[in-house]
Amino acid sequence: MSARILDGKTLAESVRAEVRAGVEAFRAKHRRVPGLDVVLVGDNPASVIYTRNKEKASNQVGMRGKLHALSPSTGEEELTALVDRLNADEAIDGILVQLPLPKSVNAERVLDRIHPRKDVDGFHPVNAGLLALGRSGALVACTPTGCMRLIELADVTLTGANAVVVGRSNIVGKPMAQLLLGANATVTVAHSRTRDLAGTCRRADVLVAAVGKAEMIRGDWIKPGAVVIDVGQNSVPLADGKTKLVGDVAFDEAKEVAGAITPVPGGVGPMTIAMLLANTLEAARRREEAR
Repeated sequence: MSARILDGKTLAESVRAEVRAGVEAFRAKHRRVPGLDVVLVGDNPASVIYTRNKEKASNQVGMRGKLHALSPSTGEEELTALVDRLNADEAIDGILVQLPLPKSVNAERVLDRIHPRKDVDGFHPVNAGLLALGRSGALVACTPTGCMRLIELADVTLTGANAVVVGRSNIVGKPMAQLLLGANATVTVAHSRTRDLAGTCRRADVLVAAVGKAEMIRGDWIKPGAVVIDVGQNSVPLADGKTKLVGDVAFDEAKEVAGAITPVPGGVGPMTIAMLLANTLEAARRREEAR
């Protein structure tokens, strides 16, 4: 019996509708719309498409979205000066600096320069710290929050469940584990060097794959009936010279074992931008409350 497919596209549209309604209410109350500014350094094709999609998506829900496209030769001093200007601009509620940055730029210093209240990516140490401490007020990384919405869609009880997160990045793995802990799951953080990774995955009632290796997690690694959330976005070459986008999970195998699973594409990906919009609206609300 095939698993239930968790449709991220449809859920993302629902989230966007929620945000659109929230933006309308915000505009009526504060006589302005939330503003999201995205900064892109260089001309990486994937980043160009992704940042333009973010700008377009913010405009579609009634926000003011703006893309700052900078030359690949932009230095760290120039980039941090731009971030400072965006921090000071009262019309801007969310700032996102697209990764990766050129090797000549210290990404950590640039991201830390963003004011925590405008850090809609949730990468600033203040927001990461609030999440780790279980305190309110954090802006949480968009992909993990999108994953949590997909887990809710699967209608699984997280309290007491065994959750395994494969991946330990600051962007997905660590905040994902914190969110699952906050939902009272028993959480294991695994990675590519975990001993008996297959056995660890087989114990998971909820498995989140965010390791960045194409189809690394096989069907026989899945516990029957488990919820599988595949964060992976890997391009693999085909015989005809084209490429195919696949996840970190061998989907065709896993869907025959899992109870519910996200596809790639069409699963976690659409939720990331939707949650970015939700974070921007939330940041705008908090800034108005703090005035």
